[in-house]
Amino acid sequence: MKQRVNKLLAMTMGATNLSMLSAIFLFMGDDDAGLCACGGGALFFLIYMAVIVVIIMGYWKMFIKAGKPGWAAIIPIYNIITLCEIVGRPVWWVILFLIPLVNLYAVIMISLDLAKSFGKETGYAIGLILLPVIFIPMLGFGSAEYKGPSVAPGQTGL
Repeated sequence: MKQRVNKLLAMTMGATNLSMLSAIFLFMGDDDAGLCACGGGALFFLIYMAVIVVIIMGYWKMFIKAGKPGWAAIIPIYNIITLCEIVGRPVWWVILFLIPLVNLYAVIMISLDLAKSFGKETGYAIGLILLPVIFIPMLGFGSAEYKGPSVAPGQTGL
C-alpha cells in the first residue's frame, strides 16, 4: 500500500487539478479513464491557447488601426492603458479594472466606447462583452475604421 501511495504522490507532484485527477484514475488501475483525462486536459489547453492567441491578434490589429503600437496588446496593464487612450477614457480607469465588481462596469463602458470609436452600434458592444473571441478580431481584421475617441475630453463617465 505504501508503494501505491508513493507512486500517487510522485505522479501528482506539481500537477494541475486535471492531471491530478488523471493520476488518481491511473493509480486506481483504470488506465483508460486516466489516459482520457490526460487527453481531455491537453485538448482543453490547446483550445484555450488558441482562443487567447486569436484575441491577442485581434487586439494587435485593432491597436494598429487606432495608431497605437500593436505590441501593446501583449503587455499586461499597458494594454488596458492603451485601450483607455483609444476610447478617450482617462488612464486612471485602469484602477477600475482592478476592483472586483467595479471592473464589470469598466468593461461594459470601455466596450461601448470601443464600439463607438470604430463606428459601431450598441449591439456590437454587447457582442464585444459576450463574445470577445469573435468580435475583437472582427474589429481588428474587418473593415471597421477608427473614428477617434468616443468620449469627449474631460468627460470621465462616472
